[in-house]
Amino acid sequence: MTIYRDPDREGEELELEWLRGYALITERRTIDLPAGEAVVRFEGVAGGMLPESAIVLGLPGGVHEKNLDADLLSPGSLYARSLGRPVALRRRHPKTGEVREEPAVVRSGPAGSVIVQTRAGFEAANCGSLKDSLVYDGVPLELMAKPTLSVEVDSPKAMRATVALSYLAWGFDWLTNYVVHMKPDGRHADILAWVTLASSDPMSFADAQAAVVGGKLNRESRSSWGNSKGEELTYHCYLGPYESNPYSALKYYGQIGEGGGEGEIIVTARRRSESLQDVPVSMVASEEGLGDLKLYRLPVPTTIASNAQKQVAMFVKPNVRLAIYYQANIGPDIDTPPATQMLRMRNTKSDGLGISMPAGRLALFEVHGGRPVLAGEGVLVDSALAENILVELGSATQVTVRQEEVADSTDTDDEHYWEDREVAVQNANPWPVDFEGLISIDDEGHRIARASVKLGKRYGKPVWRVRVPANGAARLRYRVIDID
Repeated sequence: MTIYRDPDREGEELELEWLRGYALITERRTIDLPAGEAVVRFEGVAGGMLPESAIVLGLPGGVHEKNLDADLLSPGSLYARSLGRPVALRRRHPKTGEVREEPAVVRSGPAGSVIVQTRAGFEAANCGSLKDSLVYDGVPLELMAKPTLSVEVDSPKAMRATVALSYLAWGFDWLTNYVVHMKPDGRHADILAWVTLASSDPMSFADAQAAVVGGKLNRESRSSWGNSKGEELTYHCYLGPYESNPYSALKYYGQIGEGGGEGEIIVTARRRSESLQDVPVSMVASEEGLGDLKLYRLPVPTTIASNAQKQVAMFVKPNVRLAIYYQANIGPDIDTPPATQMLRMRNTKSDGLGISMPAGRLALFEVHGGRPVLAGEGVLVDSALAENILVELGSATQVTVRQEEVADSTDTDDEHYWEDREVAVQNANPWPVDFEGLISIDDEGHRIARASVKLGKRYGKPVWRVRVPANGAARLRYRVIDID
């Protein structure tokens, strides 16, 4: 099973009830074929199967027709298929427990009150003093216990064949979580990457050889996506219009690891953190090229459970070189620029990485008082080899920036108008921090002159880089000249 991410989910958390990724599922089955025309049923396929994508290899004579029977047996679907049919209305007295049955006919659909007709007339079931339920004499043929793909074949002779079935199915997704443990030197960190596999499909896939694909794969049409989950049947004691909630029957069964043990896995970066030694090297996913995309293959079979999600180790990178700094846009029109905490890495082997990093959530931990403390969270975008990786970790609370005009050319004979501005960065932390201030100006109408310190360049703009001392401040003075 190969799972592809939802291309429109930009760094957001997974919603089990709203998964818009999909999976390529391949399975092998051995079947006995009679001679001549026959219908082969593949039970237990994914309920979100896109039947037009199904490919069956190994059948003699090929496939003449394909049909997905995904109308699943459930209380709601069974009631809906019984409209106008006889049932038994079973009534139980709540005090005495006495049970009696009487014949009835279903006279309403499932999206409202359960209306039945008895010899006494029409009534809403389960709305009086008695506890009512319906008993059916059989199951309609069109309702299936499991999603089933039916194919019509024409075999030249009776034989046993091993066939391969491949198809796309929606209702899957995956997400990467990065856990970054800072070293005491503040310049290196250990990085653990975990991949979360999620399925909202009604079927489970035991011991699947799972892989995930990073990057954005273009799919032109998703119009055939549907919902094959079974529906609940709810008794309502009124006859007015009732609009059912399409998600009322969806339940979340969180599966974290095979055994659900507390020591087996990181549930979230907030909940707990593990040391690198807790992740066996053999459990790390391997990276393979897939055109312009990247495929990460999980090393051992894993169960993709119905309506569940789980995490497995993706990779471990110890002692990665990185930088934690603060940045702000200190353009001349901004008096109080907001400061943001940033993480910067270079995706090279020499810096400890050198692996394609799929987009995902990142949590940064620093050690304070002998224990790791969450210091920031952000979103990492897809990063290829040799790229600079920048992650915003949130607004700064201990580093503030103020800017003011200290002089201008109003009382001078200068040809061009100018302003002298001063930027002050205050650091309330008991340790020094690095700061970068990007001076955003209109290059065509202005230029920077007389900076009090040498400025660098980033994105073609002047940038002020400075280390701000613990519980201290740093200042920059520069002139903006109007050259229009």
